[in-house]
Amino acid sequence: MKKWLFVVLTLGAALLPATGRAQYEKGVHYLEVPFAETAPAGGRVEVREFFWYGCPHCHDLEPTIAQWLKKIPPHVKFVRTPGTLAPQWLVHAQAFYAFESLGAAERLHGPFFNAIHERRLELNDEESIAGFAAANGVNKEKFIQAFRSFSVRMKVEKARQMNRDFAVSSVPAFVIGGRYYTTPVMAGGGAAVMQVVDFLIKKAAGRTGTK
Repeated sequence: MKKWLFVVLTLGAALLPATGRAQYEKGVHYLEVPFAETAPAGGRVEVREFFWYGCPHCHDLEPTIAQWLKKIPPHVKFVRTPGTLAPQWLVHAQAFYAFESLGAAERLHGPFFNAIHERRLELNDEESIAGFAAANGVNKEKFIQAFRSFSVRMKVEKARQMNRDFAVSSVPAFVIGGRYYTTPVMAGGGAAVMQVVDFLIKKAAGRTGTK
């Protein structure tokens, strides 16, 4: 299943910035997933970002994503999925879904990134993350309960399966319409990757008949 992604490793020296290109090339700027998901009903196109809170590139891309989100069309749905490539990433995946279960994911997503990368806080275990949550208006006991909950653990397991299914080997990475895969490395940079994402949204929408 992961053989399709191996081609990325051979392209590094040949990649050129994608900015300004009218057309993007399969195998260079994006890959087509051979086990693509079925398009959702209603012509919606899902853009799924795989990220890790400890990743500086993910942190640096956040302002670009925030600006991009202001302009996406109504048929596009943006979803975040934690990367699970290493055991130490799982605690952050657990934190993300605990925030989500408490209705605080959107509010705490940016501050949690900033706490790690700008304030240089060590947020790598339940106690430290619960302290962060409490300092940002979340009841500490409720956070710990959510963090340890069966539903959060199941969401982490589902995220791990999605990471495997799409052969995610680095973050940030994007899957568009369950069919197309791209990364900033493939696209030529952080700003460029969102242009490739836009191109792939149109490509995916064309398959569903969405205008």
